[in-house]
Amino acid sequence: MPTAPLLSVVMPIYNEQEALPLTVERLRPILDGLAVDYEVVGVDDGSTDATPVVLQKVRQDWPEFRIVRFARNSGHQAALTAGIHRARGDYVVSIDADLQDPPEKIPEMLDLAREQGFDVVYGVRGDRATDTAFKRRTAGAYYWLMRKLVGKRMPNQAGDFRLLSRAAVEALKQLPEHQPVYRLLVPWLGFPSGEVVYVREERVAGGTHYPLSKMVRLALDSVTNFSAAPLRLATWLGLVSFVVCLALAVYTTLSYALGATVPGWSSLFIGMLFIGAVQLICVGLLGEYVGRIYSAVQARPTYFVGYDSADDEPAQDDAAHGDARGPGR
Repeated sequence: MPTAPLLSVVMPIYNEQEALPLTVERLRPILDGLAVDYEVVGVDDGSTDATPVVLQKVRQDWPEFRIVRFARNSGHQAALTAGIHRARGDYVVSIDADLQDPPEKIPEMLDLAREQGFDVVYGVRGDRATDTAFKRRTAGAYYWLMRKLVGKRMPNQAGDFRLLSRAAVEALKQLPEHQPVYRLLVPWLGFPSGEVVYVREERVAGGTHYPLSKMVRLALDSVTNFSAAPLRLATWLGLVSFVVCLALAVYTTLSYALGATVPGWSSLFIGMLFIGAVQLICVGLLGEYVGRIYSAVQARPTYFVGYDSADDEPAQDDAAHGDARGPGR
């Protein structure tokens, strides 16, 4: 077993055949300049383009580069989980492969953690001018909502670009989260933390792999994983509908007593739509939580590792982390 490096850089990758060579060209001189032992863990999340070929070429030229390949696409957070769980460094930095988060900030993160004794150093986006106005507004709404639910321990505008100490990594590995959202989980741990501010850059190549549907899914996972507020919302919606119906009943009774009733279907139709909508919302919210309980009871792994370039042993199952290891699989 090789000696554990001081630094591991975890990079989730999905269909980045165009961006990956540019990322490696920019990242490697920075890490080489640190003069410390390091490894780069590139987690291929089941790419369907030429990314696996590019990864093999990178590994041939860069001995510190390590490839972890999923048997199928499992999502960004699953790739992040696999990289964090398999990283061997005393410090683990996670960064995307599109260069929107500048790798030049990694030395600053490492220095801050070592000098100040921080277990977590967040990369905080001080300027998102390169994002669209819609994405800036939706991101602002997301962080506002998450800080309301989780508390101010969650840094504003902090994504998945962060540094973790070995102690923080081991704490995360002990959590039984089936669908982890690390931008909420890490602040929840409460470890001593610092921040590094940077300017959000444009994607270096290719198109976004995080469309609106995935953003909505992330927001839904964040809320339901960390708060029972939606269930309380369902209760309040039920109470509001009850009050509205009670007021309508009083109004109808008074109208009947005063002889002012007029036959019609509009009020009845609107009332039925309102009650039906509230009931469907409540059932949907309950269904989200029941579905998560069902997934947790099934205990299916969130990902399967088909290949790890650092693993020379024959395939073996690891039910706890969902690994199906083996060269060339």
